[in-house]
Amino acid sequence: MRIIYIDIDTLRADHLGCYGYQRNTSPNIDKIAKEGTIFSECYASDVPCLPSRAAFFTGQFGIHTGIVGHGGTAGDMRLTGLERGFEDYFKDRSWISMLRRSRYYPVSISPFAERHSAYWFNAGWKETYNPGLRGMEIADNVIPYAENWLKSNGNNDNWFLHINTWDPHTPYRTPLDFENPFEDDPPPSWITQDIIDKHRESYGWHSAGDLWGFGYRAEAKYMSRHFPRSGVLNIKNLEDYKKWIDGYDIGIRYADELVGRIVGILKDLEIYDDTLIMISSDHGESQGELNVYGDHATACHIVNRIPMIIKWPGKDWNKKYSSLIYQTDIAATILEGVGQKVPEFWDGKSFYKKIENKEKFGRDYLVVSQNALSCQRTVRFGNWTLIRTYHTGLKNYPEIMLFDYENDFHMTKNLAVEKPEIVGMGLTYLDEWHKEMMITSSSDIDPMWTVIREGGPEHVRRDLNSYIKRLKKTGREHLVKDILDRNENYLS
Repeated sequence: MRIIYIDIDTLRADHLGCYGYQRNTSPNIDKIAKEGTIFSECYASDVPCLPSRAAFFTGQFGIHTGIVGHGGTAGDMRLTGLERGFEDYFKDRSWISMLRRSRYYPVSISPFAERHSAYWFNAGWKETYNPGLRGMEIADNVIPYAENWLKSNGNNDNWFLHINTWDPHTPYRTPLDFENPFEDDPPPSWITQDIIDKHRESYGWHSAGDLWGFGYRAEAKYMSRHFPRSGVLNIKNLEDYKKWIDGYDIGIRYADELVGRIVGILKDLEIYDDTLIMISSDHGESQGELNVYGDHATACHIVNRIPMIIKWPGKDWNKKYSSLIYQTDIAATILEGVGQKVPEFWDGKSFYKKIENKEKFGRDYLVVSQNALSCQRTVRFGNWTLIRTYHTGLKNYPEIMLFDYENDFHMTKNLAVEKPEIVGMGLTYLDEWHKEMMITSSSDIDPMWTVIREGGPEHVRRDLNSYIKRLKKTGREHLVKDILDRNENYLS
């Protein structure tokens, strides 16, 4: 069997047609979903990019690997220590190394290792190709590598090809000659002018009033020159929001073209039917939820929930499963499916035998984390999303937020005060998970607290003082006191 993993960065699940989106963003992905299986409640244990892929490719949550952020100590893998021999455990126990033990020939086309200085990611691959744009890659930069490799090697058996494109990630950079198919489509109906007005009265990293963060990219001249597709500097009204969301959805549609071209190559080679195709992402993307636009700054069911679509040759699986699972469970399931025993220390657990036997599978609850742009841990259980904030990351979140997943998917009303019994249940799950994780950890230090003790998320350490100056300069000095009160321990 052959395996292709199409890894589309920042691909939000509910912006795909096969997940119910009203816009036609994903015709090629949708076709594969019809032939395969959708795991509709699959979550990255840790977000965003660096901690997510660390968890997926190691099989372990960030609390165990140490990688939970994008900078500081928590941006690096924990050292093995005394137990390290001539070779480290990655040689045999990472996802890719385990696939090699099943005689798969693994190849990666991705700039990820260079972009995040995550050079541990190179372990296990037989071949790696870096398009060299450090995360600014679009489909047209990636497809030549994939096409050349497949045409030269596709008819071989037992290979694993990882193809990584970054099209939907801000700043939206789909070429302008790629027409906007959503010109006449309204934006998602949940967003209203009242919501935008409330967001503009508040503050935060990538909020409605600070769409491009706090640095040079907030300048109109820079954005118009380098990223004309983005088109919006701040979200003031629904017209701005439509331009903004069009940019994101165009990126998805453009990435979908890559999927169609890959499928075309597989069919030309007559290997499509024998190829396991997996389409997923490292994380989703907030588009107004919790006053974050075009970023992945929270732990929630918008950012941590990822698409997971698998077409596995010869499998008579259901078309859609809503079981709560982690993306690391998928890695474990594929390993068992190709004849490998999943390492006991992995946090990812295989459900291969259960799904084959048509038995119930999944977790009772999930705990997902964010420590790169805020410090949050979130519990997904039943119909609830409970978010506990430990460091706001320059936003004005309360410590506890509770949302009705089914009836308030976009998280517009915090029910924490109204539902204390549900909050208590969620916090109990969180404590239970944390105790289990620390008992099985190689360190007695929770890396989330390392982030906080080092001054908070990387952009807080870098931008707090400059953001205060920015608020004063833009007539929002009345917001400064709240920021100072929340971040007094981090001011230099």
